[in-house]
Amino acid sequence: MLAIVLGMILAGFPGAAPLRAEPTNTPATAIATFAGGCFWCMEPPFDALPGVLATTSGYTGGTVVNPTYKQVSGGGTGHLEAVQVTYDPRQVSYGDLLAAYWRNVDPLDGGGQFCDRGDQYRTAIFYHSPAQEDAAQQSQQAIAQTLGVDTLATRLVAATPFYEAEDYHQDYYQKQPLLYHFYRYRCGRDRRLEQLWGQALDH
Repeated sequence: MLAIVLGMILAGFPGAAPLRAEPTNTPATAIATFAGGCFWCMEPPFDALPGVLATTSGYTGGTVVNPTYKQVSGGGTGHLEAVQVTYDPRQVSYGDLLAAYWRNVDPLDGGGQFCDRGDQYRTAIFYHSPAQEDAAQQSQQAIAQTLGVDTLATRLVAATPFYEAEDYHQDYYQKQPLLYHFYRYRCGRDRRLEQLWGQALDH
């Protein structure tokens, strides 16, 4: 159901506001930024998409320049844990990234994500262009309708400076697979995602 609704909205259908047309000179690379709680868990779903060139864990949305993990995780910086996705828009669309994003977060939770609590773990979509903002707004409305709510806790925010996290956080699910899966299981992420979206996800 989710894929159908998103597909209709992102592709355009009678009565829906059309998305901005893709420029004819589509660039070879583009950037998308998403906050979905623990950034370790947000890299895998995007890395699995053909056309995604890289994912980078980091911090964005706050006022502290070059924050550390200790500062962000402690709260008070205004930053959220986020992933920056570098992708080839000729192979994967921003709409595809949005669909992957929603399926890997709980957009009803305004206090964090799963076992990670605090504003630094809240969900947000940081848009980099008017076209991304339009697509994010339309997908947000579609997801709210799918989940049967008026509004979502996920915010849409104009992109702010993105600060790359420490090296040991990058590709953590590949560097430390046992610790990653143990954390993910103990955090209850997959149980909640299956409850929300109705089927197990690939990780």
